[in-house]
Amino acid sequence: MRTKLVGMNLEELKALALQAGLPAFSGKQLAQWLYEKKVSSFEEMTNLSKAGREALASQFDTGVTRPMDCQVSSDGTKKYLFPVETPEPGAVEAVMIPDADRKTLCVSSQAGCKMGCKFCMTGRQGFHGNLSVSDILSQFLAVDEAKDLTNAVFMGMGEPLDNYDAVMRAIDVLTAPWGFGWSPKRITLSTIGVLPALKRFLDDSRCHLAVSLHNPFPEERAELMPVQKAYDIRDVVSLIREYDFSGQRRVSFEYTMFAGWNDTKRHADALARLLKGLECRVNLIRFHRIPDFPYETSPDGVMELFRDRLSGQGITCTIRASRGEDIFAACGMLAGKHKTN
Repeated sequence: MRTKLVGMNLEELKALALQAGLPAFSGKQLAQWLYEKKVSSFEEMTNLSKAGREALASQFDTGVTRPMDCQVSSDGTKKYLFPVETPEPGAVEAVMIPDADRKTLCVSSQAGCKMGCKFCMTGRQGFHGNLSVSDILSQFLAVDEAKDLTNAVFMGMGEPLDNYDAVMRAIDVLTAPWGFGWSPKRITLSTIGVLPALKRFLDDSRCHLAVSLHNPFPEERAELMPVQKAYDIRDVVSLIREYDFSGQRRVSFEYTMFAGWNDTKRHADALARLLKGLECRVNLIRFHRIPDFPYETSPDGVMELFRDRLSGQGITCTIRASRGEDIFAACGMLAGKHKTN
């Protein structure tokens, strides 16, 4: 298998250029072609000599993988299916969400997931492997909107902090001046609370954080989220309190609403107590029904009362609009399957 360029940093690209018989400054040119101009072949790198392009093509692969499929929702959301080179060959999905002048890409970091949340299609399919840096970045480079993306959320398939090194290398490329040149403020990473890696992320990154909370009572949360038994949500919140979120960096808590399970006044009050004094936002999310799962989403009126009860106790709270549900692109619905499956 040939070495892939996508995911390499500037120094690595310079060394690779020398290996191919090119001058070291060609490493910067390679970075520009890959990350700024977003080309997928060496033939397109026209400021490199023909001999240099041929030498690169004979030894290396750009690492940009094209999507196998694309579905378009009635609301304009697009779901792309990418093949990935994991121990169990498969595919993952990335979702492009348009909103006025914003185009946000929801990115996958694993094929399947180890966390086993019972209300998530990805979690219910098991774990098939971590994505490589090139697999992650191909989602940015190969979608139709590659040159127009404004934001990214690591909220697709998998637990990003369970593939920490590859995810952080991808974020480095996204935020480096020789890479995409994005501000960390354009990137949000979502986690269910993998504590050791979460501390590393908070220390190493200035990106926004979103925590999948879903129930403030530990014993109830554990019913649907096995991670609670390893990493208590109370410990996750305690760690987050050690960091400053009063400035440009933000933390939010995702709360999927299930009728009769986590949508009562008792739950709202416990959630307010858990987050009291923390500069944060709670996003209420409608549950999107999946096969063989007993719960329904909470009615709109119940969600509004829950929001208002949190707001009345000083917690900023919004009800998040669902996008792409008709093509199974909404929260918790990604499964990495062809539309014909």
